[in-house]
Order: sequence, then structure tokens, then C-alpha cells
Amino acid sequence: MKIIFDDSAVKDSLWPLTATRNAADIRIGILTIREKWEQLLSIFNIDLLTIDPSIIPSKKGVVSIDEKGAPVLSNDEDSYKIIQYPWNIFQLNDWALRKDFELITAGRSSQRISATNAVIAPENIFIEEGAVVECSMINASAGPVYIGKNATVMEGSLIRGPFALCEGATLKMGAKVYGATTIGPYCIAGGEIKNSILFGYSNKAHDGYLGDSVIGEWCNFGAGTANSNVKNTADEVKLWNNAANEFTAVGIKAGLIMGDYSRAAINTSFNTGTVVGVCCNIFSAGFPPKLVGNFTWGEERYIFEKALQDIDNWKKLKGKTITGEEKIILQHLYNQST
Repeated sequence: MKIIFDDSAVKDSLWPLTATRNAADIRIGILTIREKWEQLLSIFNIDLLTIDPSIIPSKKGVVSIDEKGAPVLSNDEDSYKIIQYPWNIFQLNDWALRKDFELITAGRSSQRISATNAVIAPENIFIEEGAVVECSMINASAGPVYIGKNATVMEGSLIRGPFALCEGATLKMGAKVYGATTIGPYCIAGGEIKNSILFGYSNKAHDGYLGDSVIGEWCNFGAGTANSNVKNTADEVKLWNNAANEFTAVGIKAGLIMGDYSRAAINTSFNTGTVVGVCCNIFSAGFPPKLVGNFTWGEERYIFEKALQDIDNWKKLKGKTITGEEKIILQHLYNQST
């Protein structure tokens, strides 16, 4: 089956996360939107489907395929959700984690939980093959906990579900993680994290707080970096709405939205409701601006060739190199950002 994901309706509104990817490749819950649809539609015998990737399906969300080849969704609104803006991702991650856990673990058995761990509600914990989890505290009474293939939970970690540590990811010693949090494939996470999503290959490896946030791929946080997710006045937080070209009130809690390939220097403090674009190097004496455009170097513009070299350097740390396709996407984005 071939699935075409048409994200034209939300391409602008989901910036900066869709500046470098189709909306279908956004991670929410355990899986990306693409992975959810592929699993759910694999049972239908049809050659081609066009899907709106702003629709987040669950196991009971797709009822059938109509005569035009479009998926028919359940009348139960809890069986699917819709994302239109980046903040919808952390707002719906609790729901998505629970639905993905049900989808992924149905009919399967978890690996044995090591006796060195202290666990609550072990029936809600699923550990994939090759994962190593030792000497940690896991409380799955408030939501499921999923540990992906070859992932590592180091000693002294405190985990409260719902939570997902995806394939090859690492949770460092003494980490404190509250639900609903997703640490994507091959990420490194540490410090205190709450209700946040790291898409993949990103590092928040040190002490510092990350809350109510969405972080793209290949990002890095220097030691001590933290964000605010609640205003001192307890007033509504406003985040940049790219489609409307204005800041929009999104609720009482909202932290940091960061595009791919962006990095923050040690002890960076992000203000409540900050949006950082693609390929930014954040360093400043005070709070960074609440809106940081693509290819920002401190207060200047990143030199493009230097940006590519720095991305490649970071990718080599995880055994990867920048691809030709990435260079084309970034060149186009750089030209648009002038």
C-alpha cells in the first residue's frame, strides 16, 4: 500500500517542526503519525491512500475505507485527535502515549523487569528486547511506561508514566521524568523533564528543567539549560503562531518549541512560550527572544556553509553524516529566510 500524506493545510501552522519534514513525521506518543497510519491501514487491501497527517489515529480510530479510498473514522472522538499547532503535540501527548502503548503491545509480552528496580503497576510496563533498565524507580500507576529496543535507563532514574523511551535512547543517571513525556529514538535525556517530546537524535543530557515542550531532531542542550513553562503571573502563555503571523494564547502552561538542528549553550534560560527555528545556535547574556528565526547564530545570521559543517559534526557523534537531501532542504530554507 502507498500512502500519500498531504500536509499542505498545516505546513505553515506547525512551523518550525514542518520546516524540515512532512507533518506525518512528527512524533507524538510513541510513534510518528506516519507509523501510526501505516500500522492501522496495513489490514486493508488498497493500493493508494491520501491522508491528512493532522489527524492522529488510534487502534479504534479507523473503522473502514470508503468507496473513494479514504479512511472512515470512528464516531468516538476519543479514538482520534487533530493537531494544528505545535503546542497541540505536548497537549495531546498523554492521550497519544496511552493509545500507542495499546497499539504496540497488544498480544505481546514484555521482557522481564530486573529485580534491581522498584516498580509500581508492573502490568503497565513494557520493555522491548535489548533494553537495559537497572536500579531505577518506575511508577506506571498513572500511565503506561514503554522502554524501546536497545534503550538504556541508567541507575537512579525516577520515572512516572505515561512515558516512552524509544529505540536506542538513553535516560541518564538520576533523571526525573514526569508524564506525559516521550524521548525519541537515539536521544539522550537527563535532569528534570515533564510533559515534553524529543523527536529523535537530540540531547538534553544534563541537569536543568524541560517542561511542556516539543524539541525536534538533532538538537542539543548545554548543561544547566532550562525553560519556564508557567508565567510568574500565572496568566495565559502566548506562543508564536506562524500561520497567523502573531503570538497566540495557548493556555496556562507552555514551554519551548524548537526546530531541528538547533542548540543552546550552557545555562541558557528560555522564557515561557519560546519558539526557536531551524538550525540556531543560542547563546546570550539574558533570555533569548521569544521568537528566534531560522539560522540564527547568537544575534547574527548563521553562515550557511558553517551551519552545514556544524550539523555534520553533531551527526558524526551518533554515527551519521548529513545527507544530500538534508542539504537541499536546508539550502531552500536558508534562501527563504533571507
